[in-house]
Amino acid sequence: MYAVLLVFTSGVTKRILFVGQANGGQIVNRSTRRTFLQQASTVAGTALLGGLTGAARAQSTSELGFMSAVDLAAKLRNKEIGSEELARYFISRIERYDEKLNAVVVRDFDRALDAAKEADKKLARGQVGGPLYGLPMTIKESYDIAGLPSTWGVPEAAQNIAQADSVVVERLKNAGALFLGKTNVPINLGDFQSYNEIYGTTNNPWDLTRTPGGSSGGSATALAAGLTGLDSGSDIGGSIRNPSHFCGTYGHKPTLGIVPSRGQQPPGVPPGAQHPDLAVVGPMARSAEDLALAMEIVAGADILTSPGWRLELPPPRMASLRGLRVALWADDPVAPVDSEISTRVHEIGERLDKLGATVSDSARPGFAAQVYNDTYLGILQGIMSGPASDLKFFDYQVMHGRRGHFRTEWQRFFHDWDVLICPTTATTAFVQDQSDINARTINVNGHQQPYFQQVFWAGLATLSYLPSTVFPTGLSERGLPIGLQAMGAEFDDRTTIEFARLLAREIGGYQSPDGYV
Repeated sequence: MYAVLLVFTSGVTKRILFVGQANGGQIVNRSTRRTFLQQASTVAGTALLGGLTGAARAQSTSELGFMSAVDLAAKLRNKEIGSEELARYFISRIERYDEKLNAVVVRDFDRALDAAKEADKKLARGQVGGPLYGLPMTIKESYDIAGLPSTWGVPEAAQNIAQADSVVVERLKNAGALFLGKTNVPINLGDFQSYNEIYGTTNNPWDLTRTPGGSSGGSATALAAGLTGLDSGSDIGGSIRNPSHFCGTYGHKPTLGIVPSRGQQPPGVPPGAQHPDLAVVGPMARSAEDLALAMEIVAGADILTSPGWRLELPPPRMASLRGLRVALWADDPVAPVDSEISTRVHEIGERLDKLGATVSDSARPGFAAQVYNDTYLGILQGIMSGPASDLKFFDYQVMHGRRGHFRTEWQRFFHDWDVLICPTTATTAFVQDQSDINARTINVNGHQQPYFQQVFWAGLATLSYLPSTVFPTGLSERGLPIGLQAMGAEFDDRTTIEFARLLAREIGGYQSPDGYV
């Protein structure tokens, strides 16, 4: 709904499984076949990016698909590669690998190449239009791009063509990005998998029999397999975070309301309509640096709030991991997690302790986890049920009032702690299961658990509007990525992203799955 430890030798990425081992214009719809300013680069560099400019600098053309968007944008600015050349490179990768992955399900190659050619002309004249100028990227199918379908995987909406760009798409274009196409989703964005009758099933690049997650599964797959430079998803029940975890990439669920969601609404809902409670849109990428830059581009007031509202996110709480105050929430009876994942939480805690952080595995906010989860599920189910919902306004108001208490308790908690590290979901990527969604289960430590029980871990941040950054930590014993959440206080988006950046320096970040050279 809705890792990878690396060491580097002469620019070559090597795989290590466990954290403890670290050393340092025709539009093609595949349904038939199945003004950010230039200064944003400086702002991101000083406020968020620090000295590291990418998890792994690629040394050959074959590695371009695995570079960070920050590094690719730098190559474009420095004229080490042209925008058209890079666009054709990603298109060739999509054409080579996506038949088995089925991630980029709406393709807009001709318009992307036209935009890339224009970018190259302007770059040749010394004109740079923004920090992502000339960068090819993709985006989740649920975002409106003028002239492309926005179906949310709903068969009845297969012919729904967007008339205008969403706010996020508009801002990314103003920053210089160009769009190769859109990525797959589950019907109504309501699953931990990504399949629908219009576009078919998206597979995980680490194991084609397994889900890439949902609902931004196509986005995470495209990033992991090196089919795109950057992407953006949406999240109400883990839809950015769950796929990032399953595919070994990065994702950021922003504080509620700081990134405009206009133009990312279900078919038939007017683009200017108020987005539902809980839901956010946010970036997905191959590095924390990319998340930081993307947030600088897309965050800020929309047309309804801009007359009297300005966004001023506080700076990161830390300059290093030493002295950082870290709480661990590795498991919970409300939603048990696989022991390999809970162990990974503790391994990260042990590593942080050795680096000089203060770490606690018992610190908790002052509320009962079950009551918190019941409140989240009550609101979530009311939203996801749509017109069929039996949630009464009075009941919603009661739950909303209870949420006010939870937000206060989180505020108190994050007075004493800088970040909370917890699982993203209960297991690593599981085998695709397209049976009756209400009858599904997942295997956790040898026991069958209710399928949607795992949404508890997404709800910890979602109910109380908190930011959460998912970061890769290494691979499981079966060679599947394990990503964890770094949660922070409301509006501490820069803190959770910076934490992920600093941690990648110690344990590594994104790595590519085998078979996508």
